[in-house]
Amino acid sequence: PIKFPSVPGGFHWTRNSAAAPRSVEFPGLAQAPLPTENATTEAASDQAENYPTDHPVRLGPAAVKKLLDLEAKNLKCVLRLTVNSGGCSGYSYEFSLLDGSTTPADDDIVINQAGARLIVDEASMTFLEDCEIDYVEEMIRASFSVVKNVLADAKCGCGTSFSISSF
Repeated sequence: PIKFPSVPGGFHWTRNSAAAPRSVEFPGLAQAPLPTENATTEAASDQAENYPTDHPVRLGPAAVKKLLDLEAKNLKCVLRLTVNSGGCSGYSYEFSLLDGSTTPADDDIVINQAGARLIVDEASMTFLEDCEIDYVEEMIRASFSVVKNVLADAKCGCGTSFSISSF
């Protein structure tokens, strides 16, 4: 098995090539009911705001709301985050939206938060610590963005490129 470094919150993982993808329900969220058609986005936002902050990756309230809105409209509603080498600062975040029926790969970690789902592969998790992803709306664009990542020493003005000196 391949052993990956531990991350804050006490999560450790190893990967066997035949291992099935894992689904992670963080403490305090497992009991949260899935949203129904009548559920308000305010309730989802409240659940996201009350999300424990000691986990390696989490969704912000606006990201949860946007993903649940997409799901309600039967659009692609599962967010995938990948960290790639390259970009003006050394590494870059890449976001993509997947169909709700997408089957995760063997090395994927599925994070369920307040009914919204985020998929991150294990290799990318090594570049994320105390990481928050949110949906940011600005005058000229709206997008999912990493708004906090303790491992990122510096980031580019574009917001998608970052550097890490500890590697």
